[in-house]
Amino acid sequence: MASSAAATVPMTTLDDDAWDDLLSFIEERRVIPIVGPELLMVSTQGGPRLLFDWAAEKLATRLNVDTAELPHPYNLNDVVCVFLAGRGRREEAYVRLRSIIKDARFEPPPALRHLAAISDFDLFVSTTCDSLLEGAINLERFSGSPTTEVLSYAPNRVVDLPVEREHLQRPLVYHLFGKLSASPTYVISDEDLLEFICALQSEHLVPEKLFHELEHNHLLFIGSNFTNWLARLFLRMAKRQRLSDPRDVGEVLADDHTSEDDRLVAFLQQVSVRTRIYVGAERFVEELHRRWQGRRPPATAAASAAPARFLPPSREMPDNAVFISYAREDLPAVQQLRAGLDAAGVTTWFDIDRLEAGDDYDRKIRNNIARCSYFIPVVSATTQRRLEGYFRREWSYAMDRARNMADGALFILPVSIDTTDAAEALVPDKFKALHFTQLPGGRVPPEFAARLADFMQARSR
Repeated sequence: MASSAAATVPMTTLDDDAWDDLLSFIEERRVIPIVGPELLMVSTQGGPRLLFDWAAEKLATRLNVDTAELPHPYNLNDVVCVFLAGRGRREEAYVRLRSIIKDARFEPPPALRHLAAISDFDLFVSTTCDSLLEGAINLERFSGSPTTEVLSYAPNRVVDLPVEREHLQRPLVYHLFGKLSASPTYVISDEDLLEFICALQSEHLVPEKLFHELEHNHLLFIGSNFTNWLARLFLRMAKRQRLSDPRDVGEVLADDHTSEDDRLVAFLQQVSVRTRIYVGAERFVEELHRRWQGRRPPATAAASAAPARFLPPSREMPDNAVFISYAREDLPAVQQLRAGLDAAGVTTWFDIDRLEAGDDYDRKIRNNIARCSYFIPVVSATTQRRLEGYFRREWSYAMDRARNMADGALFILPVSIDTTDAAEALVPDKFKALHFTQLPGGRVPPEFAARLADFMQARSR
């Protein structure tokens, strides 16, 4: 990442200039970490173990695989191959592995938490199927609330970034080789990996937005277990050009094995002088985190100098929250509205992404409206203009609930964020009979916040 065209051998450390360059790129959000299994050191009854080494032993037991037939040390691929050779049913391996890892309930390891704490990272690519990375981000940034967005690739369907990276509203983890599931839609064997790699090479199955980001940003391959040729192929696939061609971005390979692979090092020396090697995945993350923290301004100065940032709401609605229903174009005003109510101690929730589709998503929204404490429909010039929109379905669900309430019961609290008048608003007739509160731009006056806080307090008695 530092200027290294004159290098003859990829370095196994980074000097201060290289670290400064890397940290500058991170602060500009021009770096994407690609996280592999060497960062997954978990606490087991037998002591610290890499997650998938531990899981391979457990899976062998669950599938009744004779470990005497396996090479030592063995891995998941070895277990699965012997199981299939004995006429085992392929789907059973995925179901068993899912339950093994889910039931273990491991806490995210310190290395992942250090990586997650670097808030300039907004897009993470995982090459493993577990949920420890998103768990670490939720712990470090959202006090454990399940707020991180999670996507996973599968060879039979294209799943891409929902929006351009600069428009992401929350950190996102993309599982490039699938995510833990009861179906065979994630990688646990070499054959699975081959299928995923082939699919990712297909013009019709590539996640285009994601690969555009990989192509045009610096990459940190941290803790990968790529073999010699897979490392070469993955680098070439991510950069989408000959590695020897001039390019403005580079990558760091931080792991425990690349520096010992003489052939891979020789290859990188010859064709990819922008690639740097660092020995030790956990050690790299520890030093990266320490240096990144060292560049942070003091907390008090940062708080006064930094503009207000709106944290995205949790993916799941908290109990007794106020449901805010809005049109997509009004998101900035809704963020202001939420910030004002949160400051008054009023718990709010709104759906920020609407990435899901179909009956499951609709059921989730309907259930949230059925259990929220109050419902705030946001009326605006946008809702006047849009005669169709999912927010109108939300309004209908709120009306359905209100019909079962006693006359005069308070539940729907319409607000207008501009000059839209209640009498002319394109809203259900029931809304027009209610008091509309004018909140220009979503700014919340103290009296409105206090009134809603009183409603919430009275409701909880």
